Amino acid sequence: MVWDVCSWRDMGPLICLETTLTVDRYLSNLSDHLHSFMSIVHSDGLGQFQKDKATPHTSRVATKWLQGLSSDFRHFHWPPKSLEMNIIEDIRDALLHAVEKRSPTSCTPMDLLTALQDSWYENLQDAFRH
Repeated sequence: MVWDVCSWRDMGPLICLETTLTVDRYLSNLSDHLHSFMSIVHSDGLGQFQKDKATPHTSRVATKWLQGLSSDFRHFHWPPKSLEMNIIEDIRDALLHAVEKRSPTSCTPMDLLTALQDSWYENLQDAFRH
């Protein structure tokens, strides 16, 4: 599983998660990667953070953590049942498509991670903007 952070302005890190995403791992990713990314890319405080509705994302602990950073960036609140508006799914689909087009196909988990990261940084910024 991978976790990512991106913006119209820049692509952030693509993080490999060795195991399932728990609330603790999610908060660790937020504090290690999201806050610094938003501080650099959206130093004006106008960046908006979007998440999907995975259980770790919607936990009380994660929600409280994000509220504590409300002066650094905003949290985009999606209307209920609006997955068709969720750009995260489109980005993941574009990433998978870019990896599938690569040759040779990935054989090991490390090969797959390398293909994901290469595709993430090389191909997705323009696709994401469109």
